[in-house]
Amino acid sequence: MLAGLFSEEELIDQRIIAGADEAGRGPLSGPVVAACCVLPDDFPFDILNDSKRMNEKERIEAEKIIKEKAIAYSVTAISNEVIDEINILSASLLAMRLSFLKVRRKTKVDLLLVDGNKIPDVPISVKAVVKGDQKVVQIMAASILAKNERDRIMLLADELFPGYGYKKHKGYPTKEHVECIKKYGPNLITRTSFHHKDLVDTTADLL
Repeated sequence: MLAGLFSEEELIDQRIIAGADEAGRGPLSGPVVAACCVLPDDFPFDILNDSKRMNEKERIEAEKIIKEKAIAYSVTAISNEVIDEINILSASLLAMRLSFLKVRRKTKVDLLLVDGNKIPDVPISVKAVVKGDQKVVQIMAASILAKNERDRIMLLADELFPGYGYKKHKGYPTKEHVECIKKYGPNLITRTSFHHKDLVDTTADLL
């Protein structure tokens, strides 16, 4: 899965690779969640994919195997309050940094690969891989862990804030969610850094 991304010398030198990805950059409500993962050579890589291309059952089954067989993994959630304070990009990179640091306490890591085109501040070699959640198995695993954890958080939010439809849209800017915010107003997990009076005009840009 790494062919073409790095030279043979880099792959020889960088023996232990961690992957990191986030879930929840686009929503209007809830946290952003990032995961970091190191996988063994005998991992059943065929169960992995970009989490957005998997259904819920596939993600949950893959998550169980990842947590059972991974050399190390970690998941970190950054609250909507912190997102509003430091902005969503900074919060996403912070979540990846914290997840990586927790993984490094458990195992040596030579190289961190992250999805996208921005990198977190970490004390080892790090490379951003555009569409990495479709190319790099470690990032795929991280994307599954992050997505599942965030979904669980939003299911709890659905119980705490009935009427907002979090169980269905998970806080993303769907038409239903926009209408709920306009009707009931922001709640404790709504990201106030979005201008709610402009939600109808900005929703298409956030999807």
